[in-house]
Amino acid sequence: MIEDIQAAIPLGFFLSFMIGPVFFVLLETSVIKGFRAAIAFDLGVIIADILFIALAYFSSFQLLENLSNQPGLYVFGGTILGVYGLIIFFKKSKKELETKKEIVIKRTNYFKLFLKGFFLNFINIGVLVFWLGVIIVVSPNLDNDVNRFLTFFGTMVGAYFVTDVFKILLAKQLKSKLTPKIIVKIKKLLGLILLVCGIILITKGFLPKDQFDPKDIIEGIEHRR
Repeated sequence: MIEDIQAAIPLGFFLSFMIGPVFFVLLETSVIKGFRAAIAFDLGVIIADILFIALAYFSSFQLLENLSNQPGLYVFGGTILGVYGLIIFFKKSKKELETKKEIVIKRTNYFKLFLKGFFLNFINIGVLVFWLGVIIVVSPNLDNDVNRFLTFFGTMVGAYFVTDVFKILLAKQLKSKLTPKIIVKIKKLLGLILLVCGIILITKGFLPKDQFDPKDIIEGIEHRR
């Protein structure tokens, strides 16, 4: 059991620094809206991950094969992500940027931020594929024991969350240096990043079917271990 915990902590730390749309939105939320807002967003992300892990655990290899036969899911998720990025990029928020006081007022809707984190992670079908691959690789090493599985993935998600908290605290230190112009630039950059991530997902949807071979995904994960 202790060995499972020791193996899960580094993986959780590594996952927290995987570059993707959630990574950048989390930092942007912390810098602009504060610590509690970023925590609310991150909890939404983690709940989506937990649902993916549960779905992957009960579906495993069969679901991975089904996803490889339905690349349209990548196109759907990528389109939503891309449109969201365009909205952020072109959205005018002059009223929000007039004073920092108004920014503080707008950051109080924590439930909305929670939902934002949940859906931003949930629409990325690549996250589900990733968790499926991890479970297929890790489960045999856990002897398919439910208690060991819960310990391993519980510790991993916990380490992921703790690392995110430190990231949020570090990003929050930049808040005092923000100006309205810098905030606008940050939001436009974030919009572009989300748009690029969406395009990448859409591109995956149009790749040849053999590019979605589950064996390749699993071998890729094993190669990184």
